[in-house]
Amino acid sequence: MEIKDIVVHVDSSERTAERVQLATRIAADKDAHVTGVFVIPDPYTPALMAGGYVPTDIFDQFRQEAIADSEKAKELFLKITDAGGVHSEWRTEEGVASTVVARHARYSDLCVVGKGDYDEPVKYPHAELPADLMMTSGRPVLVVPNAGHFEVVGTRILVCWNTSREATRAVNDAMPFLQAAEKVTVLAVNPHKSSGGDHGDTPSADISLHLARHGVNAEAASTVASGIDVADTILARASDLGVDMIVSGAYGHSRTREWVFGGVTESLLRNTTVPTLLSH
Repeated sequence: MEIKDIVVHVDSSERTAERVQLATRIAADKDAHVTGVFVIPDPYTPALMAGGYVPTDIFDQFRQEAIADSEKAKELFLKITDAGGVHSEWRTEEGVASTVVARHARYSDLCVVGKGDYDEPVKYPHAELPADLMMTSGRPVLVVPNAGHFEVVGTRILVCWNTSREATRAVNDAMPFLQAAEKVTVLAVNPHKSSGGDHGDTPSADISLHLARHGVNAEAASTVASGIDVADTILARASDLGVDMIVSGAYGHSRTREWVFGGVTESLLRNTTVPTLLSH
């Protein structure tokens, strides 16, 4: 699979420029098209109406402010993509961000979003997006951290491997990046535990051989997490290797319309400091 269509979620936050720049650099490298999606919130939501009756003019004010924000975001998006020399288009739609972006993502090869932060929703909004998109869009999601500038992405990649369906899907979805990378390390953490799956005699060797047949410069690695969280082990190895992308399967389920991640995925998403491609 080639990456030819990229959707990037755009909002009025300060991290939007970093996301658009990253999506633009990927598009320039892959000769891909970039679509910026800005979602004007539906004002008639339980969150806005939780306090009881809200005058109609307040809703109108919210909507006008969001429209103004979308125009500023559009100007920024077009400025960055034009400077990057890529084909792009802009879409503004009213609704729920997760639903709108997921729909557009289904017609793309990659969706780029911010990580968000539930504790700082004004500065880092839409913390629900990564989980919702991973579990509903059917596309790989590249999550951009809330801090840092990423001039390059995908030159050195760490693949989290545990033989699961989700990990297999992530490897397949990340193939365009893996094939272009200078170095790929495939890491299995605690592969010999009873829950570790069928790794074979040498953990990560089989998937590394598969990748090598696709022209990927892959190296098999394994480690044991003794007394520390698996996600912390992954992030420590990523730091040691100086990687600029992590690839992982996303594990979770729906509970009363809320996506709940497994411990490793949630911890990895919360603490990663490099762009992380996740697939479910």
